[in-house]
Amino acid sequence: MKLLFIRHADPDYANDCLTEKGVKEAALLAERMRTTHVDKCYVSPLSRAQLTAGPCLKAMNMEATTCDWLREFSPQIVRPDSPERTHICWDWLPQDWTRREHFYRYDEWYDDDILKASKVKEYAEEVWNGLDALLKDHGYERDGHLYRAVRSNNDTIALFCHFGVTALMLSHLIGASPMVLWHGMISAPTSVTTVYTEERRQGTASFRITSFGDTCHLDAAGEPPAFSGRFRECYFNENERKD
Repeated sequence: MKLLFIRHADPDYANDCLTEKGVKEAALLAERMRTTHVDKCYVSPLSRAQLTAGPCLKAMNMEATTCDWLREFSPQIVRPDSPERTHICWDWLPQDWTRREHFYRYDEWYDDDILKASKVKEYAEEVWNGLDALLKDHGYERDGHLYRAVRSNNDTIALFCHFGVTALMLSHLIGASPMVLWHGMISAPTSVTTVYTEERRQGTASFRITSFGDTCHLDAAGEPPAFSGRFRECYFNENERKD
């Protein structure tokens, strides 16, 4: 089985829609998906994901199932450096989160007082349970840290969603702390992350990431990836965001 995690196009977060650039990116993604074999599509209920998936579904002549658990992972927390307002739970300053050793551990990252106050583990389990139910429907049943290949297949499943929830799902599939993925990686808008099953012994499958955040469809058209989700490369780059 192959999973394609596709981030929405350049967003207008305030209105949960796409920017003018995002609309162009979605059209270029649709051209890529037109020649990509996909057996089943799933999509977040948020408009920026729906508007990205729409042109692709039309190009592939397919429909998608909307899954509420694919919405962006956004429990709110009070961050140590700015107690006067809330932040999305995985948006921390590097100098704060890296000092908390448990954030590096796949089975302890959620045991942080700040995250526990916002029930982040419970929200994460909703996503993980949703993903495992989807995989079970497609023949792969979770068994500890691996999956039983009840019905092995070469199907391709596309999930149109968001960076934060994608990193959370990847952490579940490969047994890593999502805090490391959230802060150590970023997928540009409309990028495609590809994950395959590997069944080295019959009946037992694991998941392996073969590419992360691929934007070849943008590169081929000379369209630079959007900056959304990133922070300024150098602090004096005032045209790039710092927070």
